[in-house]
Amino acid sequence: MRWDSLRLEPGGSGDRPDMGRPPALFGADAVARTFETPGFRGITFYEVHARSIINRVPPASRMAFQWTINPYRGCSHGCVYCFARNTHTYLDMDAGLDFNSRIVVKVNAAELARRELSRPRWAGEHVAMGTNVDCYQRAEGRYRLMPGIISALRDAANPFSILTKGTLILRDIDLLADAAQVTDVGLNVSVGFVDKELSRCVEPGTPSPQRRLGVCAALSSRGLRCGVLMGPVLPFLSDSPAQLKATVAQIAAAGANNVSPIVLHLRPGAREWFMGWLREHHPGLVGSYLSLYGSRAYAPRAYQQQITDQVRELATAFGVGRASPAQARRAGSAPARRSAGPAQSRNARRPARSRAAAAADRPAPQRAEVQLSLL
Repeated sequence: MRWDSLRLEPGGSGDRPDMGRPPALFGADAVARTFETPGFRGITFYEVHARSIINRVPPASRMAFQWTINPYRGCSHGCVYCFARNTHTYLDMDAGLDFNSRIVVKVNAAELARRELSRPRWAGEHVAMGTNVDCYQRAEGRYRLMPGIISALRDAANPFSILTKGTLILRDIDLLADAAQVTDVGLNVSVGFVDKELSRCVEPGTPSPQRRLGVCAALSSRGLRCGVLMGPVLPFLSDSPAQLKATVAQIAAAGANNVSPIVLHLRPGAREWFMGWLREHHPGLVGSYLSLYGSRAYAPRAYQQQITDQVRELATAFGVGRASPAQARRAGSAPARRSAGPAQSRNARRPARSRAAAAADRPAPQRAEVQLSLL
């Protein structure tokens, strides 16, 4: 494996490259573990000590944020379309089965988060989680890294967001509610479609779409603003007017604060794995996909705009983003997620009491809202 270039040299300081090598990412004490419990059977966990946990997003990225925390690499959800698959090849693992079953666990993630958030040079900018692989995948049930990370963000009054396909986030609902009293907390669940059979086939390790929407409803009922990333929309598989309508209707019924449609994109690694799945399960669509995407990672702009327009109309018709009965029961509105900037960085350092008071004064949204996202 290329892991040798990622290890710290025994006895070294770990603070600078050695003999021209790039700085190590993981310590030399990485441990591989397997568990025979049904939920983890066939999965190997690589427990590593990371050197850093708050990562800057490359400037060329299409992401709408600058900083991320990813406590895991690889994901047992096994989504055939996952754009993060190619990142596993950086560790000399493959983007297919290895990505699904060889999970890197940064066991010191919470400790690092607290340390890095307290550094004087940290400006309190927004931190996004669940943007590469799911931070609430099955491994989190065993390793419990997120409570420590959320606690560190809460104690630093640092704004953050979480995107997940998992239901395990509800375990941490009290922590999230506490954090929302002192900083901006953006929560989103990912539900691209509500067809159960399609979901079982294309995202086999995830809870059903209905269970994920149940997470949205539970967070909303607690007074936490939760949106839905409606992605990916799969061309020719989940993009008919009837399918889009059914999905938005269930999103609205879950009390989602907003819906953000995103069409499937096929980056290297994900493209090969997805097209292999397509040839096996829907061989008649292979030609249609090749015609739509060609050699590009993204569907044509006109097609993306068509989906966006349809979802926007449906969101308006079903009232996504309007005050729901759950929202009406709130004692006060939870803080809305906003983009990071100088003012936000200063606000992140304000005392908890003043931020909570400001949050209580914010009005609830009164209109349907569609937010575009490239997560």
